[in-house]
Amino acid sequence: MSPPSEGYLEVDEIDVYDLSHEQQADFRREYLGFVFQQLQLIPYLTALENVMLPLVVADVEDKPGLATAALKRVGLGSKVNRLPSELSGGEQSRVAIARAIVNEPPILLADEPVGSLDTKTGGDVLELFRELHGDGQTIIMVTHNPESVRDATRIIRLLDGRIIEDERRLRLEANTL
Repeated sequence: MSPPSEGYLEVDEIDVYDLSHEQQADFRREYLGFVFQQLQLIPYLTALENVMLPLVVADVEDKPGLATAALKRVGLGSKVNRLPSELSGGEQSRVAIARAIVNEPPILLADEPVGSLDTKTGGDVLELFRELHGDGQTIIMVTHNPESVRDATRIIRLLDGRIIEDERRLRLEANTL
């Protein structure tokens, strides 16, 4: 992880940049789930196998069971054996989300998660994020789409790598982002 040019990053009283490289890797595995803009699904692995990837290094039993549960959580319980090419764009996004949440990280990082989706499918993904947030997950999303942050409780706007606005909103409803 590249250190910040100034300041520090503290999560659960852990100064992340004060950790060794190995400890930072452990931190990422335990605290962070990633939804990449390009999804990064492995084309020759099934949905189930793609979701199991973060569990390869985790000391957990029943990895297929956890991955299946994550796929059910995102509405894809019946498509565990499908390859990414056999899934729609929205389904592929949900596989990527299932992979990000399979180890139940407290923080989900999402890079333009609805950028390549149609309005309805993007809305479905944002609804899933609202549900995850309602269940206590912190979601940090990078987006250019103002609709994607409609229900956000905090919006930080950047320009050329600098914070230009930090807007905090009142918590809307229990099931909002």
